[in-house]
Amino acid sequence: MAKVAKRRGRYVLDYYDDQKRRVRAALPAGTTLKKAKEKLREIEEQLSRGSYIADVKIPKFSKVAEGWLRKKKPEIRSSTWSVYEGHTKNHFGTFDNIRIDRITIAMIEGWITERQTEGMPISTIRKILVSMGQIFKYAVRHRFINYNPFPDVERPNGRAKSESVMILKPDQLTAFLGAASDQRYKALFMLAVFSGCRQGELLGLKWSDVDWKNRQIHIQRTFNYQTFYETKTETSNRRIDLGPAMMAELKKWQLACAPNKLNLMFPNKSGQPMNCSNMVQRHYMPALKKAKIKRIKFHCLRHTFASMLIHQGENIKYIQSQLGHSSPTVTLNVYAHLMQPVNQASACRLEKAVLKGNGHKMVTNG
Repeated sequence: MAKVAKRRGRYVLDYYDDQKRRVRAALPAGTTLKKAKEKLREIEEQLSRGSYIADVKIPKFSKVAEGWLRKKKPEIRSSTWSVYEGHTKNHFGTFDNIRIDRITIAMIEGWITERQTEGMPISTIRKILVSMGQIFKYAVRHRFINYNPFPDVERPNGRAKSESVMILKPDQLTAFLGAASDQRYKALFMLAVFSGCRQGELLGLKWSDVDWKNRQIHIQRTFNYQTFYETKTETSNRRIDLGPAMMAELKKWQLACAPNKLNLMFPNKSGQPMNCSNMVQRHYMPALKKAKIKRIKFHCLRHTFASMLIHQGENIKYIQSQLGHSSPTVTLNVYAHLMQPVNQASACRLEKAVLKGNGHKMVTNG
């Protein structure tokens, strides 16, 4: 029968574990009889549920995080895994040497408060918390803990500051494309502007992805971190419409492009995949400087493409499909601020459709 005994001034728990082995566990000095009984009752409940874990077998947070990283590595892209590894190495030092079952809600909330006090952006904290939450779920699955404190933690309040979306005007685009120093990069930058492709999607394009008849390119892969990947989602795998001028530029570049084993549309001069960092630093940024445009991210060309479609009044569903977003909601969340706040033409068309056949006299502003 389980009991609490006192030996040499400390309380000792005396019970049989799930393997019917007798356990005598001395509690820390200063533990009260009430706390000792509560601990014994907790152990008895664990034994009855079949969820008992001996204290000596419960790992520290750092060990659980290592196990989680090992499990995730074959399941995700190396770039995503590197982000997860960075979270565990750079942000969880507070918990590393604490047994996973001794980490409380208050401790996690304290960690959040410290990061906010240090000025860490809310968006960054939330991303790191995703990794932390997965580590605790891993601990539950492997029965290192019986209670997961993470779901009960209060997340950071306030809205994350959205990154400003920089877009180029038509005259800036003309100057920028004219400033490209090489036919290879002029075609690449022009396609970025008129397709809205992500950088990795552009560098992963092959000539076989061009549908010359229907004037489209088919996005089927990306090239990131020196590795080819399939597109992450179904909606990322998409066909993008191109105009005749863009198709003509691609045809000119195809004739000038040296054949390469990978059939890449934009290989480097050795026929291998282009290094994105070199492309940005040696060609993209100099073209911006020559066109007298301030330094902006390459991704802003994608934003520019989206803004042009919005200002043309294209259907949001079509814009979403061209960008490869998972849903129109994502597109709206990113670009809602570009939507026209006043649209009298639309209101007039609506009135005309409804009231014209009902004898109402239409009034227009003269």
